[in-house]
Order: sequence, then C-alpha cells, then structure tokens
Amino acid sequence: MNPLTKTSWSPYLVGVGIGVLSWFSFATVDRQLGITTAFEYSAALTEQATAPQVVKPYLEAKAKDGKTPKIDWEWMLVLGVFIGAYASSKMSGDRAPEEKVPPLWRWRFGDSPGLRYAGAFFGGIIMMLGARIAQGCTSGHAISGILQLALSSWIFAPVMGVTGMAVAFLIYGKEGRRHV
Repeated sequence: MNPLTKTSWSPYLVGVGIGVLSWFSFATVDRQLGITTAFEYSAALTEQATAPQVVKPYLEAKAKDGKTPKIDWEWMLVLGVFIGAYASSKMSGDRAPEEKVPPLWRWRFGDSPGLRYAGAFFGGIIMMLGARIAQGCTSGHAISGILQLALSSWIFAPVMGVTGMAVAFLIYGKEGRRHV
C-alpha cells in the first residue's frame, strides 16, 4: 500500500520525520522550526510599505538583534504546510470534496460553511496572538524546544495538550464523542 494514500500514519514515523526536518533546519539555517515569525515579518513588511513611521521602532529593535524582517525559508515552510495538507487530504481521500463542515462541528454549530470558516479564521487569529505574546508557536515550543531539551517546552507541551482537551470538552461536551 502506498503510504501517501493512508489517512493516518504511525506517530513514531512522523516523529522521526519531524526530527530529521529539525536536524536539517539546524544544519542549513541554524534555526529551529517555527512558522509564526513568517507572519510577524510579513505584517512588518506590509506596515513598512503602508505606514513606515508606525513600524520604525519595531524595525530598529529587530536591527539591534541582527534580525531584518524578510520573506525567507520560514515562508517556504508555511507554504509547504498548506500544500502538504492539501495534497495529503486529496491523496488519502480523508475528506470528501463536498464536505465543507465536519460532522462534529455540524452537530454543535449547524451546517453553515460560512460559520465554520469564520470560526476557523478567528480561531487562527487567537492562536497567532497567543504565539506572538508567548514569542513562539506550538511547533517552536513543543517540537523544537523539546528536541533541544528546553525545560520551558517540556512544561509547555503537556499544559498545551491538557488545555486543548479542556477547551474541546467545554465546546463539545461529553456528547461530542457520539457525533464524530
């Protein structure tokens, strides 16, 4: 069987793949994996083009740290995540093209694709805000930080998991399991 057509993979195999990708990242650009900086830099570059005086203090602070906002390899990682997720869903047949609203969401919030997309969009905004406040995203902490044996990441990852489960329980309740 072609592994690219499977709907799920072994977590051990995926872990090894992420580890190899992390090694490659450190070996080639001397940086850990993470994608939120790409969005931060894109916002800074957009603001620099539209309101340069507003972003000037930010750019000066970054320059002191030797960091200049730019479109670089991290944006290629972001692009790869989108393309990879799309290709995976198509090759595995994991999601039918006509299914715009997953069953669990439909059960809890109705079958409006617009509401589903708005929920995903605003959820993404909340996640990005949290990542910027924390100065790192979940992949930066839970993947790269753990690989580097950072204590803060070893604390963060289980707290993130428990918090995610608690929020899912608050949103869907015990009955949600029956509607998946």
